[in-house]
Amino acid sequence: MIKIKIITPLGLYKEGEVGGVHVRTVEGETTILPNHMPIVAMLTTCKCSLMEGSEYKDYAIAGGLLQFADNEMRILADAIEGREEIDIERARRAKQRAEERLKKMDNRTSMKRAEVALAKAINRIKVYGG
Repeated sequence: MIKIKIITPLGLYKEGEVGGVHVRTVEGETTILPNHMPIVAMLTTCKCSLMEGSEYKDYAIAGGLLQFADNEMRILADAIEGREEIDIERARRAKQRAEERLKKMDNRTSMKRAEVALAKAINRIKVYGG
């Protein structure tokens, strides 16, 4: 088993043991199982799947840092939500707003900020399943 701690700017989000973790780093997707080699990786906005018991539970993660060694993992996440925590209507509205901002780019709107907001909204919608 892997001892895991997920920490956000708001504090400890989750602590416990999991059988595996599947995430996307800046270098691509990776699955970490017990006894994996040590790794430190930057996380992108992605679905983070944790093997809890006999099933994977999905979380929307908004980037961060992952550290793993000796079957202990720490994830420092910019933000994270479990599927059951996602307000799907809010995520859909955020996606629509970001798409509208990208269509009418002007001097007041940062393209990168709109792209990040769009990626986060799409990720939340995918994790929710809709």
